[in-house]
Amino acid sequence: MSLADQTGAVGDAPVSGPPGSVRARASKYALLPLRLFLSVTFIYAGLDKLVLNKEFLSGKGGDSLVTVLESAHDTAAIPAMIDLAQGNPKAFGIAIAAGELAAGLGALVGLWTRLAALGGALISLSLWLTVSWASDPYYYGNDLPYMMAWVPLIFAGASVFSLDMAFSRRRRRRGRHIFG
Repeated sequence: MSLADQTGAVGDAPVSGPPGSVRARASKYALLPLRLFLSVTFIYAGLDKLVLNKEFLSGKGGDSLVTVLESAHDTAAIPAMIDLAQGNPKAFGIAIAAGELAAGLGALVGLWTRLAALGGALISLSLWLTVSWASDPYYYGNDLPYMMAWVPLIFAGASVFSLDMAFSRRRRRRGRHIFG
């Protein structure tokens, strides 16, 4: 029961409409397409770096992380981040790919969704401040919109089709919920 239900306050009533209405159902599932898109995209990006793109971790070729870091160094907002990655580009590439996989898988199955979304947003932020910073105009770079797309999931989590919700219901049934 929400605070609005307990207090009867009209100003605090949810905008989703009466229970069972089309508006309420649409509100319940509103973040699911975003969650699925970000999940699939980040899982694919992680797999691409680790498995599909043979050049990425090799240090050779136009698609290698070494080449990307060298080309972005002088235009990055924070060149020190690139300097750090250039110290061990293979380890850095594996870390980015693993982070993308973790964020994507966490959001897909809805496990620790807020933490996965925070991880996805931080990866996107780091890529925006380094690789896509020089995009002009700024909206041609894709990392900033990805970072902003993770924000609703950081705040709301995964309310449907998620392990988080299943575990929460289980804890409530057993009387061991943490908050509320």
